[in-house]
Amino acid sequence: MVPHFAAGTRLISDVVPLLYNDPRVQVVFSVTDTGRWWYGTEEYVRRQGGIVVPWQQATQHDFDLVLAAGYNDLDQARGPVLLLPHGAGNLASRRYSRHAGRDARPHAGLSRESLTRRGKVLPAAIGLTHEDELVALRESCPEALHTAVVVGDPCLDRMTTSLPLRSRYRDMLGVREEQCLITLSSTWAPDSAFGSDISLCRALLDQLSDDRYRVALVLHPNVWSVHGRWQVKAWLHDCIEAGLLVIPPDEGWRATVIASDHVVGDHGSTTQYAAAIGKPVVLASFPDDNVRVGSLAETVRQSAPLLDRTRPLLPQLENAGTGGAARVAALMTSHPGTAAAALRRTMYRLMDLREPDKAADTVQVPGPVPLPPERS
Repeated sequence: MVPHFAAGTRLISDVVPLLYNDPRVQVVFSVTDTGRWWYGTEEYVRRQGGIVVPWQQATQHDFDLVLAAGYNDLDQARGPVLLLPHGAGNLASRRYSRHAGRDARPHAGLSRESLTRRGKVLPAAIGLTHEDELVALRESCPEALHTAVVVGDPCLDRMTTSLPLRSRYRDMLGVREEQCLITLSSTWAPDSAFGSDISLCRALLDQLSDDRYRVALVLHPNVWSVHGRWQVKAWLHDCIEAGLLVIPPDEGWRATVIASDHVVGDHGSTTQYAAAIGKPVVLASFPDDNVRVGSLAETVRQSAPLLDRTRPLLPQLENAGTGGAARVAALMTSHPGTAAAALRRTMYRLMDLREPDKAADTVQVPGPVPLPPERS
């Protein structure tokens, strides 16, 4: 079930492929009621080439397994639901709500309001990334504790496995060996890197105009959903013409981060993944009053300096370190390298099917294909 683009990319990229090569399993997709209001969600799902069942029809059919990477519309699903996060893991310690503030209680995704309806626990299994989440779940919704399975983070696992492909990813981006790739990463909302200062792309290109540098941009899928592909490209038209590598929202951002030498980010998941795999990170924006102490975002902030737009940008990037990588990675998942096996085991248990004999592999991420410049 796909309520929005970000949930769809997590399921379709990282979870559904674990069901490949099994003729006993038929996968269908459905864009939920929530998804109808997000631009591009339906189109993205249909591009996968699978059967897309109207949500009204899907809610009238009993499925053997329902995959969800969001809390929207769960009460309408019929069948055992496997609930997963769609961003950087550890629901118990990341930013709890975009507007919750620093003293917020545990994440809404682990609250009784999100996990239950009329006293019934909605998910049959909640895939957690970290043992710490068990503590939060025990406090916020103890009646759902029996559904919890610590599976780890499939996205971080795949990025870690893909690190040896860095040179290949750079080749696909057109970045030469001697060039330095700087990636600007932004979540969505006015306090994001892109939302608070759209001119930063232009500033990076102007100050790094030397042939030794390339600049890429990774935007949260919701930026594309809220504004539309045409508008995003229109805002960035001159930057794209000047060589900005704009990564589409469905795939390529992970390979681009791996290919990068520096990441300029904010409090979003992409920046957190970049820090976790050891990329030097500088923060273009950081809403101190809207990020909870102890969250992944706040942990990244402890080791990543804030960008000062009044000073030259390159020296600030070059002075950024990677000292917090191990801490961020440890907070992101307590079970590194296990997500593929744990997720597949959980799915087959819920379907009451014997798992395939072949081990579940952690697959390397696809290479990046930036958007082409507009041709006049």
